[in-house]
Order: sequence, then C-alpha cells, then structure tokens
Amino acid sequence: MSRVKVKWISCHRKPNRSFFWKGKKFPVCARCTGIHLGYLSLPLFVFEFIYINWILSIIIILPTIIDGLTQAYYNRESTNYIRVFSGFLAGLGCMSIIHIVGFQIGYFILDIIR
Repeated sequence: MSRVKVKWISCHRKPNRSFFWKGKKFPVCARCTGIHLGYLSLPLFVFEFIYINWILSIIIILPTIIDGLTQAYYNRESTNYIRVFSGFLAGLGCMSIIHIVGFQIGYFILDIIR
C-alpha cells in the first residue's frame, strides 16, 4: 500500500516549531496547527452559534501577525503554545471574515433576484 504524502506549501514545518505526537512530528508547525484548528469553527459561524463583527475579527488576527513579525525581525523566540493559541485566534478571525463576506454576497445576490 502506497502512502500519500500531503505537502503544505505555506508552512516551513521546522521540527523545533512543531508539535510531536507519539514520536511523530505534526505535518505543520504549531502556528499552522492553530490556524487549521481555528478553521474548524466555520460551521459555528454559518449556523450562527457565534458572531464576531469584522473589526473584532481583524483585531483577533493581529496577535498572530505581531508574533510572527517580531520573531522574524526582532530576533525574538516565541513558544509553541503562544504560536498555537495566536494561530487559533487567526483561524477564528479568518472564518468570521469569510462568514461576513459570504453572507453579504448572498444578501446581494438575493437582492438582485427580487
């Protein structure tokens, strides 16, 4: 049986910035793990269990941007737990923005049809 290998283009996959489970490295880094976990929140937005306005959505994406940029340009090292938490917030914020834009497009289309 051949194994399928998934390639993650946007992730650096550095071992020191990744989580391990039972001796095996996650396929993405800690920040990307958090982002992908945040992406799982989309059904909560679609079925309107939660709602975050667009300003707050952008604000909760900022910790990931700040953490990444300060690591890249100010020689600061973050922890995997900070990376996964800020990544989760970014994924949550992105799904909120996608929900807002998607519903606005839907309302726009329905308005044209009427």
